[in-house]
Amino acid sequence: MCASYGLDPRFTDVELLAEQDAAMLEGLREWAEHNAGETLRPTGRNRRNLNPLIAPGPPPVLQPGWWGHLVDGAPAPYPSINTRSERLQQRPGALRHRAIVPASGWLEMRKPERVWHEFGLGPGIVFGMAAVTQHGRTADGEEYTCYSLVMRPSPPHLADVHDRMPVLIPTSFADEWLRAGAGRGVIDDALVAAASLDERVRATARADDRGAAERLF
Repeated sequence: MCASYGLDPRFTDVELLAEQDAAMLEGLREWAEHNAGETLRPTGRNRRNLNPLIAPGPPPVLQPGWWGHLVDGAPAPYPSINTRSERLQQRPGALRHRAIVPASGWLEMRKPERVWHEFGLGPGIVFGMAAVTQHGRTADGEEYTCYSLVMRPSPPHLADVHDRMPVLIPTSFADEWLRAGAGRGVIDDALVAAASLDERVRATARADDRGAAERLF
């Protein structure tokens, strides 16, 4: 599962949308700078950290998202921050609402050594991760867009570090992921598109899973 990722405000290359506007990029950079290099984690009951999402338009818009589901006004009592691609293939109804999560890397622990690894497409590159979304409301009546990252089996060169990884959305497939009709076809096509990025993904060992001023994600 993926339980933490990062967004480095110093990004120099963005592979998200074919025609992302300057306001969206500035919004991403401002959010990342305000986050001060902290690792992005699931939204909690007390600390309502909201993370940036690219939601369908037209045109696509940047909005805050609650990582995980809300049930009866509280964080879901079941695992909800990740959704298996296989489950979406079997039950495509959950694909009705989708988004793209901007990131410059994600973290997984290699076991049994318990060594953290950072995955990404390279320094300074912001890319998109597939997410499914749903409406949520807290006990105090606040409404949020809740999201769950879509996970797939890792390719062979990464599987020895972790057996699953997020479904990455290449720029050429972003519009289809955001706007295509719900159905098994969209997740099948997303997996094919994601595989085109496999050889670019690298995993680098690191000391911990915390952000740091000297080395942001």
